Amino acid sequence: MSHSSSPLMTKTSVLALALGALVVFATWVTQQSKQMVRYPDAPAALIKQLRFEDRADGSIAVVDYQTKQQVDVITGEAGFVRGALRTLAQERKRREIGSEPPFELIARQDGRLTLSDPSTGRMIDLESFGVINSQHFARLLRTDANQIQQR
Repeated sequence: MSHSSSPLMTKTSVLALALGALVVFATWVTQQSKQMVRYPDAPAALIKQLRFEDRADGSIAVVDYQTKQQVDVITGEAGFVRGALRTLAQERKRREIGSEPPFELIARQDGRLTLSDPSTGRMIDLESFGVINSQHFARLLRTDANQIQQR
């Protein structure tokens, strides 16, 4: 018997065992992700269709899609608002959809708030980012053309 074949056999066995463990783990992860449940969204209490228009001064005009009236102006950094809008705008650009279709800001009966882009099907559950961040969008549900606010 040769001792030189034993170490090779051991390396092969260890490699096969590791590969088998990896396959089992990947299968388990796949099955777990299929079992995750996404609870349905609560019914909408209010839906406001909005367009967000970039201005030359760096601000963003918020326009009520139905009335065509400017209802708010977002100035300054407003990082969360700009980030959320950028995420949805990138998906539109990828799909070659222009900026004309409105976004929907949805206040749900359970108090949650969703920013939706019906043209792409993308949705952002705003409460997932904390109360302060979702309040930046919640303000837009309470504004009208007579109370334009800058922030």
